[in-house]
Amino acid sequence: MTDSDEWPSLPFEPWKDTCAALHFYAQIVGKYRLAHTPWVNHSWHATLYVNADGLTTGLIADGPGVTVQFDLQRQRLIASCATGKSRAFTLEPMTVAEFDSRFKTAISTLGGSPGYHGCPNELPEVIPFADDTAARPWDAEAVSRFHRALVRIDAVFSEFRTGFLGKVSPVHLFWGSFDLAVTRFSGRAAPLHPGGIPNLPDTVTQEAYSHEVSSAGFWPGGGGIDEPCFYSYAYPSPAGFSGQPVKPGGARYDQDLGEFILPYEVVCSAPNPGAALLDFLHSTYDAAAKLAGWNENLTCALGQKGVPRIVR
Repeated sequence: MTDSDEWPSLPFEPWKDTCAALHFYAQIVGKYRLAHTPWVNHSWHATLYVNADGLTTGLIADGPGVTVQFDLQRQRLIASCATGKSRAFTLEPMTVAEFDSRFKTAISTLGGSPGYHGCPNELPEVIPFADDTAARPWDAEAVSRFHRALVRIDAVFSEFRTGFLGKVSPVHLFWGSFDLAVTRFSGRAAPLHPGGIPNLPDTVTQEAYSHEVSSAGFWPGGGGIDEPCFYSYAYPSPAGFSGQPVKPGGARYDQDLGEFILPYEVVCSAPNPGAALLDFLHSTYDAAAKLAGWNENLTCALGQKGVPRIVR
């Protein structure tokens, strides 16, 4: 992939209802992974990952071994297992209850156990999946564009990830807040997080933020930002963080969200979108790390293809 590849337009308003539907479906699949995976620090065991077709769980240790994938280019949900069997159904207009039922049937047919927590997380008002019978649209073209955007964002986040020697998360999609994220850690313990995220146990939030972080990510829209945006924040937020100069032009600090944001449209319209996004990632991390006194030796040059990192 080169940076000249098109970054697709992704206005939120035309597909916001489809985006909400995909968010619910991702929660269902993510909760299935969560139910069958031992806890890993900061809920890393529950996330989804971008691949060439869409979003995947990776291998889940349930029954014969199950992988679930949203094929967002062919508009299918595919569940496959280590015996060679697979089951799929079309992603199309339906209710959340219908998706939930079809998904459970697919997993059961493969020999898995489709038991998981049956209500959404991190949303202010929730209806159990099985009771959510409101009709949900499916804009296949918008979903395809969203996936193509994720592929490009994932590549830049993955490159940024290589410039850190300390503990750093995978590039992964959190289905609760529905954001693609990458997180760096200082290695120091953080103050106990106050929690308070809607429909999420405080114990989960407090474990997620047990250590100091600088985290960046991408939202397609919603949750207080009605446009696709990149974000960057620190926990705990060091004094003076909001006033730090960051790049590129168009990035700003949002007082309500308590983090820096950069509209996706600013990145797509830049002469070099990948470089513009890297500027945002580096400058916001540098601001957080400088003010919080992170060890400067945690950073290194970005990784090069086929070249081992030089150890000095």
